[in-house]
Amino acid sequence: MTTHKQSGSPPGESIYLAIGYLRRPHGVSGEIIMDLHTDFPERIKAGRKIYIGDKHEAATFDSVRVHGDGLLVKLRGYDTPETIGRFRNQWVYVKTREVPPLPEGQYYKYELIGVDVVDDNGNALGKIVEILETGANDVYVVKDDSGKDILLPAIPSVILNVDMTQRSMKVHLLEGL
Repeated sequence: MTTHKQSGSPPGESIYLAIGYLRRPHGVSGEIIMDLHTDFPERIKAGRKIYIGDKHEAATFDSVRVHGDGLLVKLRGYDTPETIGRFRNQWVYVKTREVPPLPEGQYYKYELIGVDVVDDNGNALGKIVEILETGANDVYVVKDDSGKDILLPAIPSVILNVDMTQRSMKVHLLEGL
């Protein structure tokens, strides 16, 4: 399966979520250090199917153990530092259809892409096209019909309500936006 470098995923293509980043081999048995990029580290366990790199190469965790702030992972079929080393500095993904649903009122970031955004007066502002992770808080990039971008910080004083059933978000625009 190939991924296309365009906005959004083509119909029928899988959507992938990044859960970690492979750093470098560790030890002599084929383990590799993985930084965590998920709110659900408890879901990363032996037997979990994953996809690595831009080509989303399928692999399976053989073992997983805590190492500092991240994990030491071993992939099935990769038993030496040389064989696992080919995955150095690559992202680890899971398919969105393989992740469990979140509790009511919570949603994954990817689910916000395409949501209609309106201000607190009901004026349409556009659709969310991207989410920027800035460290302090996420920033939603909203594109209006003319192609202009509006940047909205994902903070409670701006994001008033999200209705995933209606695929809409009500926001309060701060002065200067």
